[in-house]
Amino acid sequence: MTVTFFRHGVASGDPLPTAVVLWTRVTPTASATPGSGRGPRAEVSWVVALDRAFRRVVRRGTATTSAAQDHTVKVDVTGLAPGTTYYYRFSYQRKRSTTGRTRTAPATNAAPARMRFGVVSCANYEAGYFSAYRHLAQQQVDVVLHLGDYIYEYGTGEYAMGQKNVVVRQADPTHEIVSLSDYRRRHALYKTDPDLQTLHRSVPFICTWDDHESANDAWLQGAENHDPATEGSWAARRAAAYRAYDEWMPVRLSGTARLGDGTQIYRRFTFGRLAELSMLDLRSYRTAPGGAFTQVPSRDDAGRKIAGDDQIAWLKRGLSTTASQWKLVGNPVMISPVLVPPLPNRVRDGLQDSIGLLPAEGVQYNTDQWDGYTVERRQVLEHLADQNITDTVFLTGDIHSAWACDLPTDPGTYPFSTTVGTELVCTSVTSNNLKDILGAPPRTASVGVEEAIKTANRHVKHLDFDNHGFSVLDVTPARVQMDWYVISSRADRAATASWSTSYEVPASAQKVRKVSQPTTGASA
Repeated sequence: MTVTFFRHGVASGDPLPTAVVLWTRVTPTASATPGSGRGPRAEVSWVVALDRAFRRVVRRGTATTSAAQDHTVKVDVTGLAPGTTYYYRFSYQRKRSTTGRTRTAPATNAAPARMRFGVVSCANYEAGYFSAYRHLAQQQVDVVLHLGDYIYEYGTGEYAMGQKNVVVRQADPTHEIVSLSDYRRRHALYKTDPDLQTLHRSVPFICTWDDHESANDAWLQGAENHDPATEGSWAARRAAAYRAYDEWMPVRLSGTARLGDGTQIYRRFTFGRLAELSMLDLRSYRTAPGGAFTQVPSRDDAGRKIAGDDQIAWLKRGLSTTASQWKLVGNPVMISPVLVPPLPNRVRDGLQDSIGLLPAEGVQYNTDQWDGYTVERRQVLEHLADQNITDTVFLTGDIHSAWACDLPTDPGTYPFSTTVGTELVCTSVTSNNLKDILGAPPRTASVGVEEAIKTANRHVKHLDFDNHGFSVLDVTPARVQMDWYVISSRADRAATASWSTSYEVPASAQKVRKVSQPTTGASA
């Protein structure tokens, strides 16, 4: 039964064929609140079974926690069977947590007929209710991919709902989070959300961070939303953010569920011979961002990094060597070029050589994504082309809108240039989109912007700047299909959800294609 000892729910994550991370937070005394640094050491028991009644127990153990880890509990349970559903729960002083459900990945050499992934990003607590999470929990997915902005760092009213920053529900703490205690409290607030709790106890998560887990537009040595004069050292703030994330999320950092052993979150998951997933970190290693007209113009400049040399090499190596058919890339920010204008490579280079007016790949409308780091993007896309790698699909969050794109090597000559992959972008759970920022009715002002972007960038096949919700990615040997679902109102705790549109990527096609209905049913 649910008791106040486990008021932050349970969660699981990072499923491997024989292991999965289990998570909870125990509140052993009334004073042991998140971020308080108070409360005694507590020994928490855990158990894993093949049935919800826990008659067929397969693993059990204990874990000790304290204020040093904010009374969070993370256990990497090993020795499990591949492709198997398990149930788990925790107990403290003979009181039990809620029961969670999780599932291991298929065996490495297995050939699953189907895998289903929930895809979400950008959940701003003050901007609305997390109804999208509740509805996703009903979709019978194997894993949820959270592509970043799991929490937001702002103070109350700084970034809430719409033009007027309406606070749908108040954050804790109410000031912008900077210290370790602050980040712990904000994570704890999110973990009390009933819809997020429902999703976490229903299915394992695979997560990466974007910027708001630390601060807006974060990079290696700073962030747009960090002022050293009033908020201290960026290194100290980022270390606090990463520590709280490690404590409060069911993830392995630097390969383990132990705390404090590293901050590497880019990692890889294999789902038999059907799919391999590479989750990227595009904040920890990036160099300083620049505006659309301040990007270093030389196409040979290797100084601008979004992923860093080691991660780029790791990504390319995985894309080349995997035995899995589908190469899925969990990608916090968009990689598809969105340019004004997208000139053919030959024309662009001629203009650059003669007048030096335009940045190397044209004027980008958002240099916070891969458009601002074109050298590393070219390395990835040219690697896909040179190695004849097919069936690569980038799965992306961050931009609070839905996109379906082909990935051409030369966007200026598309559709006649080589296409080396595709990108599918999910909407935000609650964070403001273009409609919200403009204060316009649905399907009015946004439509013209969408059509202008698609006209100038012909590889962009679908764009929706108006809705919030979640996506479901259905993977079979024949195709990958993304179904977008939208919620009726983020200001309504009881919001409904409805299907919006679907696009598929047929095997070996390297292009997206609209389809007429969503997928249904459980995975194979």
